[in-house]
Amino acid sequence: MELPFYLNFKDFERNYYDNLEKWFEEYYNTNETDYLKALVALYSPYLYYNFTENRLKADAFIEIKDCFFPYHERIGISFCADCEKENSSKKGLNQIFEFKNISMMEYAQHILDKVNKYCSKNNTALNGNRNILDYINDHHIVTSVEGVGYCISYNRHQKVIPFLKAYLPYYGQTVNMETYKDFIFSIVDIAEFIDQKLKTVRAFEHSIYHQSRAEAKFKVQMSRQFLTLCN
Repeated sequence: MELPFYLNFKDFERNYYDNLEKWFEEYYNTNETDYLKALVALYSPYLYYNFTENRLKADAFIEIKDCFFPYHERIGISFCADCEKENSSKKGLNQIFEFKNISMMEYAQHILDKVNKYCSKNNTALNGNRNILDYINDHHIVTSVEGVGYCISYNRHQKVIPFLKAYLPYYGQTVNMETYKDFIFSIVDIAEFIDQKLKTVRAFEHSIYHQSRAEAKFKVQMSRQFLTLCN
């Protein structure tokens, strides 16, 4: 079963039990804990644990490679071998890249631009039979690079497909900023609802809070160990 991804808390809460019922119809040997664990996997990538406030907060960003041709040396930037293979024959130059964290709204707009550009270039009509969502996981469209720009990791792209399906328009050139704001304000409420349900079924160790906190503590410990070794 493909779990629906909700961009606002009211829709998530209103449909919780209907989706749970559908889950049981397809996976009749499971329980509500299994359903909640699936929801944790779906929403946890967009949250992080804040030590100062001791709570979850929205973290709707994705790491991406920004590829370009260098005009001078820059510290901390590596050569982009994949892009080099694809573009060096035409440009006669080696591309380099740097990693960036961009918002999911910017990422969604980038994918939307790719799809619209592909459809325009190939005279592919977006109508009642085909829409934007039919193209968002096309390997050629998603990973195509024209000289410079963002270089998409197809494997990483798979993890955000549920969000893109919920957020991208069926037709059009621009993503909806207000809908994205609703998502940013709602994601913590969604997580807290899931975690409360896990607490009720005595499985809080699987909660988004518990997992995010443990991950954050591990990163701090690794950072401290690294600094100790450096000193």
